[in-house]
Amino acid sequence: MLMKEYYELLGLDETATDEQIKTRYEELKAKYKEDRWLDGEAGNEAARMLNKLDTAYAEITEARKERQENTEGQSSFEEIATLLKADKISEAQAKLDDFNERSAEWHYLQAVVFWKKNWANESKKQLEIAMQMEPENKKYRDAYGKLNARTQYNEQEARRREQRENPYAGDPNSPYGDEQMGGNACSNCISCCYTYICVNCLFNLCCGCH
Repeated sequence: MLMKEYYELLGLDETATDEQIKTRYEELKAKYKEDRWLDGEAGNEAARMLNKLDTAYAEITEARKERQENTEGQSSFEEIATLLKADKISEAQAKLDDFNERSAEWHYLQAVVFWKKNWANESKKQLEIAMQMEPENKKYRDAYGKLNARTQYNEQEARRREQRENPYAGDPNSPYGDEQMGGNACSNCISCCYTYICVNCLFNLCCGCH
């Protein structure tokens, strides 16, 4: 049965208030409870209507509860986004911790918190969860790409800094060599231009949360 039919069973429409729905449900329930003791088919029909009525009321109240929770949750996400833009990381984390249901948007915002704490690996894991939950979400995919680019850029900068400080790095014949670093500066520069573009726009300072 469609939601519209549930409302019609109560003689109401979706614009009815919660109080109106409850009142009408109680009125009809009392009527069908009494009518089910009638003889013959009238009693049987009243019993069937009583079952339908209970189902309709349960479905309507559950749907309204979910709608309210989604609205409140989205409002909370927007509040968290505002806190993150203001770098109020602790307050944002506290509000995230209050959520019982953790949606894709929750994991995205948690990724932003971790990034602002310079916890790149943890941030990446949260974004991966968000993308698994909503594979088609462009905002999550873009943020993930920018995070990887920024991480790669930082690693390349660390290598170049090491090479400046130790020009013999990667030279196996040098007493100062470091086999782990490698000495190919050109290969380190291949994606530098691209990744530099992303340095200042990771997460767009978080929050295209709409």
